[in-house]
Amino acid sequence: VRISSHETDFKPVYPDPFVNPLYYNVSVCPQCGFSFTDDFSPYFAPGTTEIIYKQITEKWNGRSFGKVRNAIEAIETYKLAYLSATFKKEKSISIAGITLRIAWLYRDEANAEEERRFLTTARNFYTESYSEGDYSGTQMSEARVLYMIAELSRKIGDHDEAVRGFSRVIESQRTTTDPKVIEMAKERWQEMRGEKEKRT
Repeated sequence: VRISSHETDFKPVYPDPFVNPLYYNVSVCPQCGFSFTDDFSPYFAPGTTEIIYKQITEKWNGRSFGKVRNAIEAIETYKLAYLSATFKKEKSISIAGITLRIAWLYRDEANAEEERRFLTTARNFYTESYSEGDYSGTQMSEARVLYMIAELSRKIGDHDEAVRGFSRVIESQRTTTDPKVIEMAKERWQEMRGEKEKRT
């Protein structure tokens, strides 16, 4: 499936609105309800299985998501993955990705309130990931994590944090291996300056 473009928070835009691979990123066990993405660690800490059984499996009614999914079902699978990741204590960077995708799906549904709620949650997990450094060893560079913190802050109206974040991204241009993100940060910075000038 081809991607025609990306939005400013890297949300992919597909040319065919009826074909959305985002709907199928989460695998859901029809027997126990445990849900996961490819970003999950294979390791289960001692006691984790029991927690998942108590918090998810005991409340599970044996649903299957193995057929064609619509937007509502896709959101359900991501929320199940969010729960599973929380109980399993997955990395903050992984949970950030899950909650960001929930926000994207709500954006497609034009549900601004829920989109903002999950953008805020994702921003907070990216912030935790940056503080903990748990993005190391993943596809996310430091510059990209900083960019996500800044861009999601901009989208939810936290302009001070957005300005600080974009500044940090631009300052890292001598050391980063992600020049595209530097350019995107500069574009967002200019957009914010333009918006501020219009207000004053």
